[in-house]
Amino acid sequence: MTITLQATEHKTFAKPEETREFPNGRAEILQVGGAAIGRLSFEPGWRWSNDVKPLAGTSSCEAPHFQYHVSGQLGIRMDDGTEIVAGPGDITSLPSGHDAWVIGDEPVVTIDWYGATDYARA
Repeated sequence: MTITLQATEHKTFAKPEETREFPNGRAEILQVGGAAIGRLSFEPGWRWSNDVKPLAGTSSCEAPHFQYHVSGQLGIRMDDGTEIVAGPGDITSLPSGHDAWVIGDEPVVTIDWYGATDYARA
């Protein structure tokens, strides 16, 4: 993928252009450099298969993600059974076909450079 920057842009998640609320979480979306960047926030108890699956209408998360993990611990299980735990400072590249959940009592926050465009949309 080649990105050609045309103009200087400065945006902040303090003023997202779009916010998508779902049970136990939200996705805040900015359009920057021709791409959608998302800050995904999940509260303790959040699980994709419980809280976002009804919106997505798919058996697992079909949004691919390229994420930087800011806070909290996120459990991730791919449809093939592979499991990982991602925490602060980690970067994950996840293809379509996974479930995820918050581990512990700390909220999870990720910055998603790839999967935010359609995340948590009906």
